[in-house]
This record gives sequence, C-alpha cells and structure tokens, in this order.
Amino acid sequence: MFRERVSDDTFVFTSDLYAQVTAGAIITPDGAILVDTLPFPVESREMAAFVNWTCPAGVRYVILTHYHADHTYGAFLFPQADIVAHALCRELVAQVGIPTLESIKREEPELEEVTLRLPDVTFDEGEIGLQLAGKVLRLIHAPGHTQDSVMVYVEDDRVLFAADTVMPVPSIVDGDVDAFRASLRKVLELPIDNIVQGHGEVMMRGEVKGVVQVSLNYLDKIEELVAKTVKRGTRDKLRRNNIESCGLSRIPLNGLVQHVHVANLLALYDRMVG
Repeated sequence: MFRERVSDDTFVFTSDLYAQVTAGAIITPDGAILVDTLPFPVESREMAAFVNWTCPAGVRYVILTHYHADHTYGAFLFPQADIVAHALCRELVAQVGIPTLESIKREEPELEEVTLRLPDVTFDEGEIGLQLAGKVLRLIHAPGHTQDSVMVYVEDDRVLFAADTVMPVPSIVDGDVDAFRASLRKVLELPIDNIVQGHGEVMMRGEVKGVVQVSLNYLDKIEELVAKTVKRGTRDKLRRNNIESCGLSRIPLNGLVQHVHVANLLALYDRMVG
C-alpha cells in the first residue's frame, strides 16, 4: 500500500492489491475521519495502524463514497466509528453488498473475516456537512458511477475526494451517463488544490479541468460509438474496440482501464437495445 500526504492533516492510501483503489484519512485533535477503507483487510489494517498512531483519539467517522466492495470492506475494522453515506448506500449494502460478500468468501479466503456495516448516518438530498474539531467536510451526492455515489470536499484544505466520479476511465456499468456528466460538472464548481481519484494518482489543481473535460469527451464518444454499432454492427464488435479510439490511454491501472472500457460499451449497448 502506498501512503501520500496531500495536506498537513490529510492522507491518501492507495492499494497495491486491487486496481489502485484509494482511501483517505483526515486527522483532527478530536479524532479521524476516513473516506473509504480499501477492500482487503491486510491493507485496511495497515491503514488503521497508521491512523491510530497518528491520531490517539481514534476514528470518529467513516464515510463510504458508495456501496462497491473495494470501498466498503474495511469498515468493520472501525467498530467505534459512525458510518456516514448516502441513504441509497445503506439500501445497496444490505440488498446487494452483503449477499455478494457471502458468495465471494467461498473463493477469497482473505475476506473470510470481513463483515459489512450498514451506514449509521445517511442523507438523501443534495449534500450534507460534517464538522469535527473545526474541520469542515461537504458530502456531495454525485450519481453516475452508481446511484449512491458521494464526493467528499475538505473545505479548508481544498481537497476533493472524488471517489469513482473521477478515475482514469469513467465506469458507467452500474450507473448512468447523463447523471455522470452532471456530477463531473459539479467538480468544476469547487476550488480544488488536490483531487483524489477513486482509483489512481492524486491530481493537482492545474489538472482538474483537463481531467474532467477528457472524461466528458469520453462519455460522449462511447455513446456515439455504441449508437452507431446498434444501427450497423454487432455487440461482439465492441469487445475489440480500443479505449484509445475514444480518447483515453490504455496504460493507467496496469491496463485495467481497457477492461472497464469494454464493459462500458457492452452495458451501453444492452441499454440501447433493451
């Protein structure tokens, strides 16, 4: 796991084990606030050890940016903390996350000890604020990757934990393209010094507009490509499409972006013909 400091009291943890997924910790005198928790206990424990060493007051809140496994599985290691998320996250963890975890455990023994926690504090309108020891965070509903996706903006530090709303390739298999576009535009409304992607490297202020525009362009291109394929091609043809033809590099996340890209195309095709 890679640890990076993005402000005086804000840290980012990047997994070596799964798709460079990220999590964060905001340290205050009254306790820590975590943003996601990494998927595998071995890395979540490493994160917990650092936070407990850095913050004797312990973890007060764990914010879940959405219900997907790679962002939620480590939350059980912080039983004293309140879990905060969108109201839809609570529903999706209960209805989808828990049954999926039980199924996965048969093939992933390293997940045997994991139990999913349902959020204690939820919101369902726009955004809410969270304040601890003078540190103010805004939790902003940002659907598109999933219906329950949330971004976390640390006001004083101008750090945005964008979660999977910003990553090397937008993923819409479990989401909606139009909602994704609207959420990406929300990013541009915020004064940002650092943006923490849900997967991949932390980005600097000067990169934000470019990254958002590239993602918006990509969503436009895949919709156009799939629409043409529905009229004049076959679904299997999309499996051979190169992500670079839609304006993105195939290098990030050790090449995983190409698999995400193809999944996007197939999901869009099924929606258009369905």
